[in-house]
Amino acid sequence: MTPSLEDYLKIIGLLAGRGKVRITDIALQRRVAKPSAVIAIKALEAQGLLKHERYRDVILTEQGTEKAAEISGRYEFLLWFLRDVLGVSQKTAEQDSCKMEHIVSEETLRQMKNVKAYQT
Repeated sequence: MTPSLEDYLKIIGLLAGRGKVRITDIALQRRVAKPSAVIAIKALEAQGLLKHERYRDVILTEQGTEKAAEISGRYEFLLWFLRDVLGVSQKTAEQDSCKMEHIVSEETLRQMKNVKAYQT
């Protein structure tokens, strides 16, 4: 899955937690045109991560919900680690976390979570 599709999935997961998810909402969050959001939605649907019928809400599948939570969890942990453990500014931590969530390996993430500050 591309970093862009992961970002779409993360946004859909966040929106789903607040209620119905529409293409318009996704496009606004991603700051893209609706046709671009539709292309991404179709790609995620082809991977079995969500369901969408034209002019209807976007609905995450169980697999999509799990993947969205995983991506959000990585982002939140990295944000916390950069900001609260390393002392990076909020703005920089948000930007870096968004980039790092896509490339950090499970091994590195696991080791970062073993840092004593995380365990307290």
